[in-house]
Amino acid sequence: MHHPFWGVAIKGGRRIDRAETGLHRARKTMVIATALYRGSHLVAGGAVVAQHQRDRLFPWLALGAAIAATALIWFMAARHRRLVSWAVGLDVLAIGCLLPFGAYAWGGAHTQESIAWVMLLGGSASAMAAVAFGARLLAVAVVLLVVTHLAGYLLVEADASVTGAHLNALVFSAVVSWVLTWYLCRQGEQVDSANRRALAAEAQRARFAERVAHHNALHDTVLATLTAIARGGVDANTSMMRERCAREAAYLRRLVEQADDREQASEVRAALEESVRAAEALGLRVTARYHEPPAVPGEIALAMARAATEALNNVRCHAGTGHAFLTAAGDSGRLIVTVVDRGRGFGAGAVGPDGAGASAGAEAPGGAPRPPGPARPGAGGIGLDRSVHARMRGVGGRAFVDSAPGEGVRVELRWPG
Repeated sequence: MHHPFWGVAIKGGRRIDRAETGLHRARKTMVIATALYRGSHLVAGGAVVAQHQRDRLFPWLALGAAIAATALIWFMAARHRRLVSWAVGLDVLAIGCLLPFGAYAWGGAHTQESIAWVMLLGGSASAMAAVAFGARLLAVAVVLLVVTHLAGYLLVEADASVTGAHLNALVFSAVVSWVLTWYLCRQGEQVDSANRRALAAEAQRARFAERVAHHNALHDTVLATLTAIARGGVDANTSMMRERCAREAAYLRRLVEQADDREQASEVRAALEESVRAAEALGLRVTARYHEPPAVPGEIALAMARAATEALNNVRCHAGTGHAFLTAAGDSGRLIVTVVDRGRGFGAGAVGPDGAGASAGAEAPGGAPRPPGPARPGAGGIGLDRSVHARMRGVGGRAFVDSAPGEGVRVELRWPG
């Protein structure tokens, strides 16, 4: 369950903080501060009504109206994660400006002592207006509050010192609240700007490290091969050299595609590239394609890559072919990695969708079972069961194996399952 105002997700009784900006934290702080300010006035008003005006109906109605207006402001703040202007404006007009005259007319508040608690609510109304309104609208709200409260104290013939002190508190509640809001929002914006600069610097360092890694890989593979051929130290027409050149050409092709299509799923791509390079180092040629895979947590990317590594090892050891195809793509937020070969294939009854072994028929990605057939040696053993199916189950994903004798094998990894 997610709480909309506090910016946290609540799951299993634990609070999981969501990322929020410094500006949002500043606004939330002022919402909480003004709510506490209004709460102190409601507590004072409730004490006065309970002790001195409990026999009259209107004071209780006035207190209930003030509580309802405050609850409305908090409800709208929880929905919009800020003080909503129209709700605060309604509070200023109803509670700050009109309620004192209602207390005088129907509540019997004809002395400065009996009307003081109603006037007190105007101070918190002006403070909330300073947080919710712009400068011009705030000035209008403060003028309305000052005029109506001055008129209210004149009606009850309050002392000039009491009237002056109240009007001073009314104005400076707005001033202090506005200054604090401006300062905290300015600090929040500076924190956000610093965070953006730090993220940009971290991204630049990551790009530099990636360039260094590619430089080293090119130096140890493509450059070494070209240098050896140029010096005449090797025969470029041998089958072994042609296979090596094909693997390195595939690596260069992936490198160019990666440079042309930067995406957020760099962890997925990097982890799968490690799997591809490991398979190529053992002599398997891998054609890899990436079609906008979604960004996933690091542990998910690692589990997918390790499962893909085992699928590639299965091709190398059992498929009877030296070429495999790896594809990573996204589908409605789901990450799908497939490893395909055009080798000898096997009877899909050798392994089920969850690594159940020969007793369960394999499930194709579309859900239809295949009839059992002769198993490829080792296909349903520890590799697919432990390293593919178990890894995917461990992170909430799923693996599917689709094969038939003479038609190759298709292993599909999905997260979430």
